[in-house]
Amino acid sequence: MYQWVKRLFSAPEAPGATQASQPPAAPASAAPASAAPSSAAPSSAMPPANAAQLSFEQRDGVNGTYFNWLFDNADVTGLDTTPHENQVLDALTAILASQQSGAALVRRLPGLLPQLLQSLRSDNFSGAQLSRTISNDVVLVAAVIRMANTSFKGSGTTITSVEHAVMLIGQEGLRHLITSVAFRPIIDLNSGQYTRLLAPRIWDQSERCAVANRMLAEAMGIDPFEAFLAGLVQNVGLIVTLRIMDQMSKGEKELGSEMFCARLVRDARILTCSIGREWNFPESVVTAIGEQAGMRKGVPVSPLGQLLTQSDYLSKVRILVDNARLGQDDPVLFKGLSAQAMACYRTLDAIEDDVPAAPAAPAPAP
Repeated sequence: MYQWVKRLFSAPEAPGATQASQPPAAPASAAPASAAPSSAAPSSAMPPANAAQLSFEQRDGVNGTYFNWLFDNADVTGLDTTPHENQVLDALTAILASQQSGAALVRRLPGLLPQLLQSLRSDNFSGAQLSRTISNDVVLVAAVIRMANTSFKGSGTTITSVEHAVMLIGQEGLRHLITSVAFRPIIDLNSGQYTRLLAPRIWDQSERCAVANRMLAEAMGIDPFEAFLAGLVQNVGLIVTLRIMDQMSKGEKELGSEMFCARLVRDARILTCSIGREWNFPESVVTAIGEQAGMRKGVPVSPLGQLLTQSDYLSKVRILVDNARLGQDDPVLFKGLSAQAMACYRTLDAIEDDVPAAPAAPAPAP
């Protein structure tokens, strides 16, 4: 899947150019140990320029507060997992140990999105034609209008026309936006309580992490699209796991202890790596995600892995501050962050401010 998306993001080939054959997608990895390579290149031990110097205590404190907010369950306390939590973790372990396709648990891209991405390959793309195509998908309409109004913030003008929004966002902005929509999980209103409540929150954090990755990547010598993709898909396995939680839930809030969250996130990221390899994502992306699952003090981490750690932290802090779970003036939160990272953090605030509750789809032009 990655090669398919990457080809659509690349410029059209010159006449007569030969297209290199793409290697077949690697099979899903069943063993947890395969989430990240056992060895790293020597350069991966060196922190890239502008990498944050976040302490373990900073990250651990923010992660704990984030999952307390995510599950919103003050009734589940203690360090030990409950019998219900063990059932969920055992089911996830069984999936990782089986030959089941991880990618089969995730929805495929809708037919409209490949058509849009194909149109965006042309340097002379038609804004009017794209607008008509986008108008057929209410989710895309809402996303495009939202993004245009975010970029036009402070002008006193509200963008309501899809065609006007397309021209404001531009070709590159549309590519990233449509890729985000392509991987966004479908949340069925008839889903269980955990999917309904947690999936939108998890996806919001993934999008903010992807934006932060893209903003900071170039200064750290990392490919911006690979960075964007790593942030966007890092929680795919966790969203898939919500179905397990729904199936085993009895309608009561029984999940969310500290130990449960730690093991859940670790194994869910391993599942994400399995899915990423099936989709033939770059090994740098899979490695970076896998490194988050087994990060230990003194163990070398790839440049993209370091960026993902920083952006994951920034996006979680921004969400927790917005929801009054952390204090904006707490100096410990921002210790070790560069000026670029702080500028990125302020941009993530703007993303939240401009999300309308229920945007209406404008009527297509006659």
